[in-house]
Amino acid sequence: MFRTQMIRRNLLIQFAIALLLCLGAQQTLAQGIAVPIGGALKYDNDEVWSRLVQLAGGKGARYAVFATASGTPDKTATAIIAALTKHGAIAEHIPVSAKLQSPDYRLAVNDPMLIAKVKSGTGIFFSGGAQERITEALLLEGKPTPMLEAIWEVFNKGGVVAGTSAGAAIMSTTMIRDAQDVMTVLKFGAKDGQEIDRGLGFVGPEIFVDQHFLKRGRFGRMLPVMLQKGYKVGLGVDENTAAIVRGDEVEVIGFKGALIADLTDASTNKAIKEFNLRNARLTYLDRGDRYNFKTRVATPSAEKLKGKRLDPNENNYAPYFTTDAFYPDVLGDTVVVRLMSNLIDNTQKAVIGLAFNAPGTKSTKPDLGFEFQFRKGNDSLGYFTSALGGEDYTVTNIYLDVIPVQMSKPLYRAYQSGRSGAN
Repeated sequence: MFRTQMIRRNLLIQFAIALLLCLGAQQTLAQGIAVPIGGALKYDNDEVWSRLVQLAGGKGARYAVFATASGTPDKTATAIIAALTKHGAIAEHIPVSAKLQSPDYRLAVNDPMLIAKVKSGTGIFFSGGAQERITEALLLEGKPTPMLEAIWEVFNKGGVVAGTSAGAAIMSTTMIRDAQDVMTVLKFGAKDGQEIDRGLGFVGPEIFVDQHFLKRGRFGRMLPVMLQKGYKVGLGVDENTAAIVRGDEVEVIGFKGALIADLTDASTNKAIKEFNLRNARLTYLDRGDRYNFKTRVATPSAEKLKGKRLDPNENNYAPYFTTDAFYPDVLGDTVVVRLMSNLIDNTQKAVIGLAFNAPGTKSTKPDLGFEFQFRKGNDSLGYFTSALGGEDYTVTNIYLDVIPVQMSKPLYRAYQSGRSGAN
């Protein structure tokens, strides 16, 4: 009898230990939700604001608002709090900013009361502005402050860390600091502490994030930075649009879309000094689309799946466009999306875009430009729908080669048309 009781007791102990280990593993594996927003987030974008509240627990979700990047933090925080409150959250401004006279941000990041408020929440929101203000406030001599540790505690418990514009830039381990001129980065790369700097890394160490992306043609700066810093995956989010990142999955919501740049199979010619790239893989995700970073598979929205499927490698492929396109300013406003959408729905197999400094622009190496060649591959695929009120595409696996080119002067001349029947 005694031996039987001992066996049962040992089994119960082992079961309890196994249960604790399992719970501990779940605690360790608990993962937050990172939401980089591409900037210019409208306060009437109900889809994004309501989703932020829902992700953080729904009605009553507690948000800590950091307007640290803003030049007018009190005003910015008030507007953000109103938007979150409108959708059911309880939000509070955490006054950590070099732009506030009081409290001193160096004291605020160590304030036990403020830290406790952050820890009690389920969501964090970073405003737009200057991203270096965020990292300079939350990192002290390169080390996390107690305030940043509190933010990570919320995230590691499964909470939400969201940010727009500057608040999106900090989401990767390397962030764009001050690289407004895309052509300068294309020509000369990015210097640490100037064009790029250390980010906070909420999307993990393998994904590079950029914002205001499609509107400002910033894939032209993303690719050189990714190559320079060793990133294989880039996520560029457009304005008024959010990317919800949970582990290996991303979902796009809001006004427009996001571009995935995959350099896993890309290469560069080291013999060429200037930036060059071959076999980069691009995927455009429209609102409602999802993507798995590990499998590299996109899942279009329900509207797209009900629409037209565009597979250039199928016998019944019947593209709408039949005229060859050419893009003299590939870094222009949303040009890359229009290019990829046209290419997947065109008899054209490849298309060229150019990037160069406009005439009259003060620039070193003014004659240096870049040719971007986009081409379809064996796994290129697209989806089209007009159900959302426009002509909306999802485009996956378009391949890109970039080579440096010398621009001629003048770039163009008067067109000499022939006149039939002239004497």
